Amino acid sequence: MKFKSRLSDVFYRFTYSKWQLKILLGTAAFGIFISMILYTQSLVAELINIEQKTIKFYTDIYKRYSDPNSLEDYLFLIDNITPTLSFPIIITDKNDKPIYPYDQYTINVHLDTSMTMEEQKEFLEESIQKMKETYEPIIIEGPDGKLLQKFYYSHSFLIDKLRFFPFVEILIVMAFIVIGYIAFSTIRRNEESKVWVGMAKEAAHQLGTPISSLMAWMEIMKLNKDKPEQLIETINEMESDITRLNIIATRFSKIGSKPEKIKKNLADVIEQICTYFEKRLPHIGRQIEIVRKLDKNIETMVNPDLFQWVIENLLKNATESIENKRGKVFIDLICKQQSHINITVTDTGKGMTAKQRRQIFFPGFTTKKRGWGLGLSLCKRIVEDYHNGKIYLKETAPGKGATFVIELPSNN
Repeated sequence: MKFKSRLSDVFYRFTYSKWQLKILLGTAAFGIFISMILYTQSLVAELINIEQKTIKFYTDIYKRYSDPNSLEDYLFLIDNITPTLSFPIIITDKNDKPIYPYDQYTINVHLDTSMTMEEQKEFLEESIQKMKETYEPIIIEGPDGKLLQKFYYSHSFLIDKLRFFPFVEILIVMAFIVIGYIAFSTIRRNEESKVWVGMAKEAAHQLGTPISSLMAWMEIMKLNKDKPEQLIETINEMESDITRLNIIATRFSKIGSKPEKIKKNLADVIEQICTYFEKRLPHIGRQIEIVRKLDKNIETMVNPDLFQWVIENLLKNATESIENKRGKVFIDLICKQQSHINITVTDTGKGMTAKQRRQIFFPGFTTKKRGWGLGLSLCKRIVEDYHNGKIYLKETAPGKGATFVIELPSNN
């Protein structure tokens, strides 16, 4: 847990250096692309070397069996070795002129039969000029040392494909990156929009209850202005609502910043919220019992305002899931093996389906007819990002309630 805490602190600080992160990722991507190109080019160079050895081998055999007296061996060369060559070859005379008939003195060169002989010759001469720019020709000499023929050649089409393959691959990867970026940006904007709208509605909802109460207390004060005892009672209730408003303002101000944590007795923190709910439930026509089983000796580092918000959201969801006016919510606090603290909230409500279970922590998802789907996503952020803990739905089924578990590191 300590390592996880330090790691989260590092990432928290690193969010202030987004350009550094972009440069790092860009450099890594550039390094990968360069490595791909260099590796492919090394393969190309190796293939070119193999082809050069092949053409040298072919010309050596050609020299050996080009004697008219070795016609049978020469035909063996033509029939068996020539088909294995995969790159273009043009055989010319000593003056670099194509030798007629052209189709017999070229290998892997496509000659359009619809062209005239003169046009075929011009085509071959242009091809020879291009081959000259790539590789030096192989010279064929007679027994007397006189230059007889030249073998012009180029690399195979496979090498061209390999040479350009990394660039094609990079373009495809970049296209996927662009498409992915657009898709994720759209999803992120939609989620941000949901979060902002939800936060605004949640703030209005949170503020609405104490403000409505204050307005009601104001009217009661007007009616009881001549009754000091009732005025004092009303003022005390107004103070409670003002305290509630202050708590709400504090909670929202701490979302998005790194909150300060202090060592607190968790049983006291949970008890305050349970007591608040027990006072509130009769006013909304619900007779729901909150059954507590709290170990009063457990202390750990928490932000009380934010952690109470988590418990409040879980209790609120639990009570609202109970469709009957009567029901029970169970909340347990125990320390497991001195390594972590478990808080379990179980209700006897309507439960959830497997599909709903997979989506409950997504911003904007709700099972209620009226709701904004931010409660559990806020709980997850507060527990996991701010308190280095875990929150998850342990078990649920339609008609069988739900059990949520919070795990916190133990600082005892």
